[in-house]
Amino acid sequence: MNAQELFSLNGKVAIVTGACGLLGKQHCRALAEAGAKVVVGDINMRDSIALTEELGKDHLAISLDVTDKNSINLALQKIMETYGRIDVLVNNAAINDMFENQLLAAQQSMFEYYPISSWDQSWKVNVTGVFLCSQAFGGVMAAQESGSIINISSTYGIVAPDQSIYKNKEGEQLFFKSPVYPVTKSAVLGFTRYLAAYWGKRKVRVNALSPGGVQNQQEDFFISNYSSKTLLGRMAAPDDYKGAILFLASEASSYMTGANLIVDGGWTTI
Repeated sequence: MNAQELFSLNGKVAIVTGACGLLGKQHCRALAEAGAKVVVGDINMRDSIALTEELGKDHLAISLDVTDKNSINLALQKIMETYGRIDVLVNNAAINDMFENQLLAAQQSMFEYYPISSWDQSWKVNVTGVFLCSQAFGGVMAAQESGSIINISSTYGIVAPDQSIYKNKEGEQLFFKSPVYPVTKSAVLGFTRYLAAYWGKRKVRVNALSPGGVQNQQEDFFISNYSSKTLLGRMAAPDDYKGAILFLASEASSYMTGANLIVDGGWTTI
């Protein structure tokens, strides 16, 4: 098999959860461009349909709530009726805390005041959602004895948040990275290793991708603070992870499982 064939996904069926988010869209585009039939799974069906239409024919829009087992089972039924197989699962759906009242964000995001309701909801989406989707869609892969599961973690699943990057030029702490995001993303890495070991003999590969921060209309002070901590001196562009997704989904990574691919511009190097 030559190098170009290694990265081909022709004839493969790939599902992306949280598909209509900033990175989810790019994951879908990468898979479709490599020839996969992409199942665009998102809780917002209107957005799923719009993205599917952008990708072109042979793709499928589904309404998917990763915390609802019934929603997952209905999606699984639709996928199997349409394609009869699943080859790639990208567990991308996640909550990353946003606080509506910016005046109260600094206090509400502090560990001492962080609400248990936010902790529970993020854990449900970021970890239980990965578990449930892997159980359902990965179960099909295990039965057919082939497939690739890609769990999206984060640099904050590897290192602790640097709270100083959330200070403005006047030194005011506008926000704290809350405890639940790094904790859940660390859990995703542990689950990745577990599942890789569990399904290794069934020829299902399970790897994680840990991306760095993506530039997305943040305030200038934050972009500057974040960029200064990377070896490449910038935040990621939304499409900087397309190559990594394609690598992990395809035969190019056929001897790779239980691993964490870090693509962060050097953030975790020093």
